[in-house]
Amino acid sequence: MAKLILVRHGQSQWNLENRFTGWKDVDITEKGKAEAQKAGEELKNEKFALAYTSALKRAQHTLGIILKEIHQEDIPVIKDKALNERCYGDLEGLNKAETAQKFGDEQVHIWRRSYDVAPPNGESLKDTYDRVIPYYESEIKPHLDKGENVLVVAHGNSLRSLIMYMEKLTPEQIVKREIATGEPIIYNVD
Repeated sequence: MAKLILVRHGQSQWNLENRFTGWKDVDITEKGKAEAQKAGEELKNEKFALAYTSALKRAQHTLGIILKEIHQEDIPVIKDKALNERCYGDLEGLNKAETAQKFGDEQVHIWRRSYDVAPPNGESLKDTYDRVIPYYESEIKPHLDKGENVLVVAHGNSLRSLIMYMEKLTPEQIVKREIATGEPIIYNVD
C-alpha cells in the first residue's frame, strides 16, 4: 500500500491580503513558512519516493520547507503547471471584499464556489479538474501503483480536484470542502 499525501501551500501574501491569486506568482508569508514547517513536523515519519508541485513559487517554497524539515531534500521534485491553482482570470489581484461590493456577494460566491461557472476569462473548478486528473492518472498514479509514497504540494482548487477524484465526491460535495493551508491530507492507496 502506498500513501498519497496532499498539502496546500502555506499562507501566501495575497491570502493574507484577501486577494484572488490564481496563476499570479505570489510567495508565502512568515505564517505560511511556519505552516509549512508544521506540516513537515507532522510528516517526519513518512518516506517519499518523489514529490510533485505546481509551477508557482508559493507551492514550491512550501514543498522546499517540508522536505528540509523531513530531511528528504534529495528526492526527485517534479514541477508542472498542471497542478497550478485555478486561473481566476480578470479577478486575479482584486480584493475579494471589494469585488463582492462591485459585482454582488452572490455573483462572487458563484465564481468562487460553483463547480462549473468560471470567473471572466478564468477557469471553473471543473476546468481545473479536467487539467489535474489526467495529469494525476498519467504521472502520479503509476508511482502509487508501484507502492511508492508521493507528496503533492499544490493549491486549494487543484487539490480540491484530486480530493474529489480520490473520494468520489459529487460537484455539490466538493464545492463545500475547505482545504486548510499547510495541513497534510493522507490517502492510503491500494
